[in-house]
Parts: sequence; C-alpha cells; structure tokens
Amino acid sequence: MTNTNNNLPRNWSMLSYGNELRVPYAEDPMGSTWPTYFLKRNEKGNFVDDNGNYLAFPMREPDTSIDFDGKQLTAVKDAQRKLNSNQINIAKYWGTGPATKQWTPIIDILIDTYKITAFRAARILAAVHAALNDAFAVTWYFKYLWKIPRPNQLDQSFISLLPMPKHPSYPAGHGVVAGCAEVVLSYFFPPEAYRLHELAEECAISRLYAGVHYPIDNEQGLILGRFIGEMVVEKLKKQKDDNSCYVDYPNSEYLGAKLPPPPYKQVISYAEGHYCPFAEDLYSSDKLAKEIES
Repeated sequence: MTNTNNNLPRNWSMLSYGNELRVPYAEDPMGSTWPTYFLKRNEKGNFVDDNGNYLAFPMREPDTSIDFDGKQLTAVKDAQRKLNSNQINIAKYWGTGPATKQWTPIIDILIDTYKITAFRAARILAAVHAALNDAFAVTWYFKYLWKIPRPNQLDQSFISLLPMPKHPSYPAGHGVVAGCAEVVLSYFFPPEAYRLHELAEECAISRLYAGVHYPIDNEQGLILGRFIGEMVVEKLKKQKDDNSCYVDYPNSEYLGAKLPPPPYKQVISYAEGHYCPFAEDLYSSDKLAKEIES
C-alpha cells in the first residue's frame, strides 16, 4: 500500500503536526487488514465481490486535480475563521468520541420508536455495526494508501477547533461512517430516510467545522460510505430463514422518531478534555462565540 504517485502532496507519515516535534504515530495502520463481515478479500488482501472480481469503489483518486495545498486548505482555513456558535456545536457534537458514538443512540431510538422485537433489534444493531466495521476497513485502506496530510501538516501555523486525528486525511472516516449508517438504517426504517440523510450530511460537514478535514474528504467519504452501505443492504435483502421467508420486512409507517441532534448534547456522556490543549485558549467555544458575536 505504498503511494507511488509523485504528483500527490507531501506524505502524511513524513510531516509533523503543527506545534509537534515528531511525525505522528499512526493510529491502527493495519486496520484495513482486520476481519470484515460483509465485504470479502482475495488471497492478496484486495476487496472483491462475490464472484471474486475487484471492487471498484467510487473514490476520486487524489491526483493533481484535487488541490489539497491550495483550494482545499484555503477552504478549511476560511471555515475556521467564519465559524459561528451553531457550527461549533455541530463540530463538537459529532467530534466527541469515535465516529460511531453518535450513531449508536440513533439506532436505539429507532428501535424503541418502531417497537422492534428483541431478536430483530439485535439483528439491526449487529448489521449496522458490522457494516461500519467494514466501512472503516475500506476507509483505512485508502487513508494509508494515499497518506494525504492533514491541514496542520500543510500549514504548520494552522490551529483547528478540535484535535487532529492521528491518521491520514483522505477520505474522512466520519463521512464514510455517516454515509454507510444512513443507507443501512434507511433499509430497516425507510420512513426515516430523509432525516437520516440530514444527519449524515451534518456529520460529514462537522469535520470541516472542526478544522480536521478538507471539504473533499467529507464529500468523497459520504459517497464511499453510501456505496458500502448499498452493498451491505443487497446482502441483507437476500437473507432468508428455514421457511424460505425473507428475514427482514422493513417498517413502512412513519412514526416520527426524534433523532438527535438537536439538542447538541451527547446522549451517552463522554469525558471532557478531548480538545487540542494548545488550541483551548484560542478556540474554546465560549471565547470563540463571543468573538463572533462582537
């Protein structure tokens, strides 16, 4: 998984983060090789379909047509300069904990609202989280294949609202997870598809507000995640019981599940202290909100 394209911007593993003296320690660099549940690999470790053909993921390759050093980096810095209090809340909400954290309560609320039986609830939880596991595996494959630097590696003076994750930038994991969760949950709960789409879009753009991803990371992340979600759904649709009856019969009546956010408060509490220590004074929500209002 070595990047051989000389036209790509500087390598993530060879640049320190702003205000740090060493290059970043990679987070789970072998994650792309971990076990998957819906997706298959061949003996060479490549993702393949059920017939053994290479999967053509709809990912835009980060060649010179994506200007990370210029247009993309400028968009990140512009977004940080223009942050308002609502965008700060969005960034902090979706950026608290791992990318799966905010989606698990959404699944539970859907299960409760639609009065799903115990066994089916377990199936839905298992299907969604297994899909997200596979989505992460694909995301990590592309992240460490291309090793696109983070914004504060291309501009060492840049300070983001939230901490910069310790893995390459492209594509955005939150975007992939959001797109995948949207599609799989919309399969089980079709009446909630529009709301789930809204949440996925907000989750993805939250990473721009956080200052940790370029716009293209989030856009392509959603595309990739939705593609993986569709692959998972196609497999779920075919599953039958011993009476040759399809296992799933998605809900058709709209019951109006109240899916957060808002409010922009964690459904499952999370320990404080997950912000950049060197950015705390500059970008604390209270101080930044006051600066924006003044």
